Amino acid sequence: MPGGLRCGFCSICPAQFLPLFLNDAVPEEHKNSIDIGRDLLRRSRMLVVCGHTVTESMKNDIAVAQRLGITATTLEGILTVKG
Repeated sequence: MPGGLRCGFCSICPAQFLPLFLNDAVPEEHKNSIDIGRDLLRRSRMLVVCGHTVTESMKNDIAVAQRLGITATTLEGILTVKG
C-alpha cells in the first residue's frame, strides 16, 4: 500500500503527472506547470518532501508552505508520528 494511504491521506505529486501533458521546454506550459503546482500546494494541508535531494523547486515549495502556514515534513516523519 502506498505510504500516503497508510497514513490516511491522498498524495498528489505535480512533478509526476504534469509532464505527461505540459512541456517544460515551452515557456507558457512551464509557467502553467508552476502555477498548477502552487495552486495545489495552497489547497493542501501538508507538504511532504520525498527523496534525498532537495531541488530548488522543492526549496521554493517549502518556503511557500511555510509562508502559508502549511506543515512541511518528510514521509519518514509522518510514519514516525503515526507509529
